Amino acid sequence: MGNVLIVVEHQSGAVKKASLNALGAGRELAARSGGVLHALALGKGAAAAAAELRRYAPVLVAEAPVLDAYVAEAYAPVVADAAAAVSATYVGGAATCFTKDLLPRAAARLGAATATEVVGFAGADREVLFRRPMWAGNVLAEVELATPVKVFTLRATDFAPAEPAGDGEVTPLPVRVDAAGLKARVVELREVRSVRPDLTEARVVVSGGRGTKGRFDEVEACADDLGGAVGATRAAVDAGWAPNDWQVGQTGKVVAPELYIAAGISGAIQHVAGMKGAKVIVAINKDPEAPIFQVADYGVVADLFKALPELRAHVKAGRGA
Repeated sequence: MGNVLIVVEHQSGAVKKASLNALGAGRELAARSGGVLHALALGKGAAAAAAELRRYAPVLVAEAPVLDAYVAEAYAPVVADAAAAVSATYVGGAATCFTKDLLPRAAARLGAATATEVVGFAGADREVLFRRPMWAGNVLAEVELATPVKVFTLRATDFAPAEPAGDGEVTPLPVRVDAAGLKARVVELREVRSVRPDLTEARVVVSGGRGTKGRFDEVEACADDLGGAVGATRAAVDAGWAPNDWQVGQTGKVVAPELYIAAGISGAIQHVAGMKGAKVIVAINKDPEAPIFQVADYGVVADLFKALPELRAHVKAGRGA
């Protein structure tokens, strides 16, 4: 039997969408391993998050002043203590910036092998193999972790979100972290606020690539008209045309909006890995042979600087603007 602990990401007590997908994956893993699913909420607002999380699984709550501002050095021992408290064999979470920073440190404390970017599970007779991409996504490997405790991050968009399953117990977890002993601390937090929704939470994402030639004005305007977020390819970010937090792809953020518009994006496999979970994909590219059209539900062979203004005009006309 292998219990599962999912580390949940929340903001001011509101659970992130990706964490609900991670709980769905955790429930699947628990059923496969014959264990029980548990959730862990840490930091300021964890108790508020637990009120929502208890509908999906029993919840451990860790709140203390030392956890008010995220520092991996402070959070990692709490994750390790939580794993011990519920006798977890599997400890994981959605592959976000938060867990990519935190879980490897927790794994070191647990002496655990790690699988990253997991997209599925395999195995038989309670044996669990982690299916994950390798070699830039060209191969899917089934990986066995041989340590007693196994740590993983998963691509949330490859798993369905968890469905409510009753009222789980909420248990406070003692926080045994000495703030004075930490080598790192948050001196100041300058939060970047945007009127646009968070990229990983948005219902609509409009992304630009090399085809923008550095001009993201139409991409941004289209996103604003649709009430969506703005994304970018790694090439656009590396060129300095877009900020890092807009990057969608294997080395950026993984998104699964209801609508994804790819403007001037060729469709490299590294980018597709980050957006293929979208319900509807619309591709706009001048090159009819662009690989992006192979994954698109709708394709427009056109100059994005002509197509996007026309799209915006139709959106406004439909709203009577």
